[in-house]
Amino acid sequence: MSKTWGQYQGAAHDHERAGYQFKEAAKYHETEEHEKAAHRAYFAHGHGQHAILHQVAAAKLNVERWDGLATPGSELTADKKTAA
Repeated sequence: MSKTWGQYQGAAHDHERAGYQFKEAAKYHETEEHEKAAHRAYFAHGHGQHAILHQVAAAKLNVERWDGLATPGSELTADKKTAA
């Protein structure tokens, strides 16, 4: 498995955990247990932030992977620059 795919899987897992924590926070909020609701919301926020870090890492790995590859037509522009 590639590092990029691993990062995307980590992000998906953290999004799932954040969703679970938000559901739990909503349950506590409905029963007016505000301290427990705030605690679950705090966890949900943390999982959301962790998911974002995974997505950024995956994007960086993706850029590193594709940055070195030539794009169609790039050879032509390079030849024109050296000829001029």
